[in-house]
Amino acid sequence: MKSFAFSLLFLFPFSFLQAQTAAKYTVSGYIKDATNGESLMGASVYVTELNKGTNTNDYGFYSLTLPAGNYTLRISYVGFAVQTKTLELNKDTRLNIEMGSTVQEVQEVVITGERKGENVESTDMGKQEITIEQAKSLPALLGEVDVLKVIQLLPGIQAAGEGNSGFYVRGGGPDQNLVLLDGAVVYNTGHLFGFFSVFNSDAIKNTTVIKGGMPANYGGRISSVLDISMKEGNMKKWNVEGGIGLISSRLTIQGPIKKDKCSFIVSARRTYIDLLLRPILPKIGNGEFAGNEYYFYDINAKINYRINDRDRLYLSGYFGRDVFNFGDPGGNFKLNFPWGNATATLRWNHLFNDRLFMNFQLIYNDFGFKANTSFQDIKFSLNSSVREATAKMDFDYSPLLGHIMQFGWQYNFHVFTPYQASGSAGDVNFKTTNQDKKFAHETALYFLDDFEVNSRIKINAGLRASLFNFMGPFSKIVFDGGRAIDTLDYKPGEHIQTYWGLEPRLAMRVKVDKESSVKIGATMNQQYIHLVSSSTTTLPIDLWVPSTKTVKPQIGVQAAIGYFRNFKDDMIETSVEVYYKHLWNQIEYGESAVGNITVDVEDLFTFGSGYSTGAEFFVKKAKGKWTGWIGYTLAWTWRKFPQINDGKVFLARYDRRHDISIVNMYEINKHWKVSATWVFATGQRTTLPVSFFLHEGDVHYVYGKRNWYRLPPYHRLDLGFTYVIIPKKKRKIDFYSDITVSVYNAYNRMNPYFIYIDPKGSIGGTAGTEDEDKGELKFRAKQVSLFPILPSVTWNFKF
Repeated sequence: MKSFAFSLLFLFPFSFLQAQTAAKYTVSGYIKDATNGESLMGASVYVTELNKGTNTNDYGFYSLTLPAGNYTLRISYVGFAVQTKTLELNKDTRLNIEMGSTVQEVQEVVITGERKGENVESTDMGKQEITIEQAKSLPALLGEVDVLKVIQLLPGIQAAGEGNSGFYVRGGGPDQNLVLLDGAVVYNTGHLFGFFSVFNSDAIKNTTVIKGGMPANYGGRISSVLDISMKEGNMKKWNVEGGIGLISSRLTIQGPIKKDKCSFIVSARRTYIDLLLRPILPKIGNGEFAGNEYYFYDINAKINYRINDRDRLYLSGYFGRDVFNFGDPGGNFKLNFPWGNATATLRWNHLFNDRLFMNFQLIYNDFGFKANTSFQDIKFSLNSSVREATAKMDFDYSPLLGHIMQFGWQYNFHVFTPYQASGSAGDVNFKTTNQDKKFAHETALYFLDDFEVNSRIKINAGLRASLFNFMGPFSKIVFDGGRAIDTLDYKPGEHIQTYWGLEPRLAMRVKVDKESSVKIGATMNQQYIHLVSSSTTTLPIDLWVPSTKTVKPQIGVQAAIGYFRNFKDDMIETSVEVYYKHLWNQIEYGESAVGNITVDVEDLFTFGSGYSTGAEFFVKKAKGKWTGWIGYTLAWTWRKFPQINDGKVFLARYDRRHDISIVNMYEINKHWKVSATWVFATGQRTTLPVSFFLHEGDVHYVYGKRNWYRLPPYHRLDLGFTYVIIPKKKRKIDFYSDITVSVYNAYNRMNPYFIYIDPKGSIGGTAGTEDEDKGELKFRAKQVSLFPILPSVTWNFKF
């Protein structure tokens, strides 16, 4: 691996030599949506005469350095009409472009499904962009549009469970996915214990998922990146949109504070099942359900201010909460259980010159839960949280056409609060002894270079250096056999443990012909913070922990090779990717681990390694009235822990041999749109008993090898129908509305949600004697299904 890192260093001087022949003039600018002023990320700017081009960065900025002369620029973006601009380049030129759905010349109107040839031309592997229009076109569980459920339809990405928004990528765990919202890490992505994601579709602008070949500007996780950007707010006019569904409603308001200068957006969502059931629950039974309720809500807000053509400020935030209240009618027992995320991002974009772009961010995020219970005079409280403050600076430098450099730094300050418990019983108060917070500093520097060696070969090479310091103040009680034998005390600022590492990244594209290419990629990542869970998805009670003296950083190395080919002028995109991933310092609870909030949770961990391998097949129709894709994954995922399964290799619980997704969207006419998705997946693995016996009247189970049992296969068909309501008479205010009907699990497949053991039999022996356990004892695993066929209706509007 060190030789791999050093080989990358030799590539950088070569790319710098390319940059020495500086072109005379630069044309640069921003590309925006003409209807609302939103910047367009990833728009293509193509120089027709040179058969080369570039894409806008995350903030809509592009830069092309060319020899003096006359050029024709072809500008395209997903779902927009292609524009052409003729340019006489004899000086540095600023060219800002606004793209609309139509253009003056009819012959230039070409609606594109994706940037031309991007699937073949770029070095990207395992990267997909999901538009919010695609997400809203697909069937949705209970009408809730969810980008996390959409990415689960891509090959290599597995759903965590029935109806769940959690996901696994290429054999990695749920904590190994870097989920970002406007640059802020989202530690818990689910509402309603994971059935819905925290991302309100009306507030989302772009969604990018990277499941392989993670570039050097991303770090901190070892499996994948899910980068979600919020809308910036309409710079042109006021806009209101929303929807009313069966379980929730949403409302978004956006508009200019000063036209083309400053805008804002506020988007809110709330479930209201609790409000509908509140007057009904006291009348059910003997009123034992009165006072019980569950609901969630979230708010997204953003303001952006264009200081001038070189400087722009953004301030965005997210706040979401789930609240669960339970109590008996007599008031003897009460439970209050709130949890949620909060994030805030302050961003400054600055253009030093036509070639050098900077993005500086200050970020804060906070995730926590708290459970308060009481029973008569006994009270108990349990809480945990993770807070993070981040500063980061990123630079984009475009020295030549077809050559982009990116470099920057990032600093994170982490504060982890482990399970903290306190309570009282009458006049007696108690609290846990190991409840000290854990503090850590994480720093990273990175450099990446994306350049063309020649017309056939393109390379993206990068190197990331990371440093992690676990710091005081911290104290820990050391236990031996349940007895405290020592106390470790560290002063504020004292170094407890330091880790560092180099993370090389390499991706290369070799063009076979105009329509096809071969790509290879290799990455190495380190992860310093971890989530350990006994469930198959992330739950609010799961605990995030830092790397310490006991817990080592997770390390992941992934290598992949793929063949990419487009057909019929990029109407159909296909790809085949084969990958291998090896993981070190994986974390699980030990076989005999028993939850104990009085001890440090890391003392319950065991550590091991893992690997996964697989092949992904993808066919996508990107243009026309009928669009969609077919994805198939064949994969194996293994783990090995010295203290689990007798030290033998075992299949991970999210090992899934076959995974198929078929997605179809069709626009029948201006009124009707239909969609359908069908998924099939090999069942997840779990550990069940292989036998049981009776002792002193109690049933005792004997468990088999780790994850020996595979659940039945999972498959499901979802249908979606959208009727667009078009007013017969033209109104002064443009008003759009539609009615969307979704049918989840259309053919009522009873997929297993969880398994329980049902022991049956007769006892032939006499209780309390040696022959007590004799007789015919049988047991079987029974499954419980959660979602039968489930229709929903949502009214969406926009004006």
